Amino acid sequence: MTEHRLKLDHLVIAARTLEEGAQFVAAKFGVETASGGAHPLMRTHNRLLNLWGGAYLEVIAVDPLAAPVDAPRPRLFALDDPAMQRRLEEHGPQLVHWVARVDRPKSLVRWREQYPARIPPVAAMSRGGNTWGLTVPDDGAFPAWQGAGDGVVPSLIQWDTPRHPSGALPDTGIALRSLTGFHPDAEAVADQLAWLGATHLMRVEETAGAPVLVAQFDLPDGSLLTLGESAEQAQAREEEARQAAKRRRTKKTDTQDEPDTSDTSDTPD
Repeated sequence: MTEHRLKLDHLVIAARTLEEGAQFVAAKFGVETASGGAHPLMRTHNRLLNLWGGAYLEVIAVDPLAAPVDAPRPRLFALDDPAMQRRLEEHGPQLVHWVARVDRPKSLVRWREQYPARIPPVAAMSRGGNTWGLTVPDDGAFPAWQGAGDGVVPSLIQWDTPRHPSGALPDTGIALRSLTGFHPDAEAVADQLAWLGATHLMRVEETAGAPVLVAQFDLPDGSLLTLGESAEQAQAREEEARQAAKRRRTKKTDTQDEPDTSDTSDTPD
């Protein structure tokens, strides 16, 4: 097990188009995202939203204006995966992944060289004046350990530039309260988080449904916003809705069956 502790760098919201993703975030949080930029290597682009504590929310999508490249590699975060494309087509923009930061003096590249089975290759990336290394499997899929990943196991990032991008973003007053990863193989996910030194960043729970991330945010007005929903949460919500509908039908029936107790006798002269 590693001795260091990673930090939360950012959460990833994938969308079919950047405009669609930005509208989704603005509707949910009541705050407009800031301009990010293009990632030439991955042929993607993004917009960003600052979070309290040195982290941020990234909206990412395929960049339709990206310059052609020789022998293009698969895009990161499974954006080229037909299953992900169908998911975004059917359900719209959504929280799909998270990224943990490896601070210096530890070298992410050297760490990966020591443990290639645990850590995917590190891609050298850039956007504007920022440069960084990010773990991206060669096929563009999400990182995984013992077959368990699906966006719940984090990517790792190390920034080359001294100032973190969140420091250049407008303050929003939005704070991440909690992050929970639901996965059918929760044990493998928890094992990888412990090995990485990231157990403190995300709670892991087993699910009978599809893997999913659930993030809760504290908003400036004091309200709580949740992104994502596990199969169990969806089932509980649907059951609650069914029970509420049943109670309304029962109340309506009881009201209709009540006897008419109004006085219909003739009033004497």
